[in-house]
Amino acid sequence: MAQYGFIHDKLDIKMLELYLVSRLAGPVDFDVLTDLVMRHEGVDYFAFAEATAELVESGHLELEEDRYAITEKGRANSAACESSLPYSVRRRCNRDLAPVNAALRRNAQVRGETRVNGDGSVVARMTLDDDGGNLLTIELLCPSKAQAERLIESFRARPERVYNDVLEALAVPSEPEE
Repeated sequence: MAQYGFIHDKLDIKMLELYLVSRLAGPVDFDVLTDLVMRHEGVDYFAFAEATAELVESGHLELEEDRYAITEKGRANSAACESSLPYSVRRRCNRDLAPVNAALRRNAQVRGETRVNGDGSVVARMTLDDDGGNLLTIELLCPSKAQAERLIESFRARPERVYNDVLEALAVPSEPEE
């Protein structure tokens, strides 16, 4: 039976995978990687999963905290082999990577963490950065970890609104007290 697309064996899957991961803005989990690779015709899921494990084992990819990132060895091999990928495949990969990279960059710029104090209270620390550096850091004392995590989740959902609301509150001139 004739096989469609450029994927004909596991080596093709590895080249595609290295090309994709080398252009990601940060580490991704297996589900994101699967989604990016499985969009291409001819990719068998089990061959893909096996190729991914082999790339980790050979040192082309690293797996930390259930997230995949490219190594220098993987980056070098990807650069050497990328011309083997058809232009149409590279163009499609770049188009598919755009929203993933946008989400990765946003997640890197909007962070939240909790810190438990000695008295059992919790500090929720929320940070908003842009390409130039830190824009806003807020630390709030919370009575419980659950409340701190809710605050962080709300901040992550709309950091720009929080930033603008803080600016608006600070920009209003204070009225003199009588």
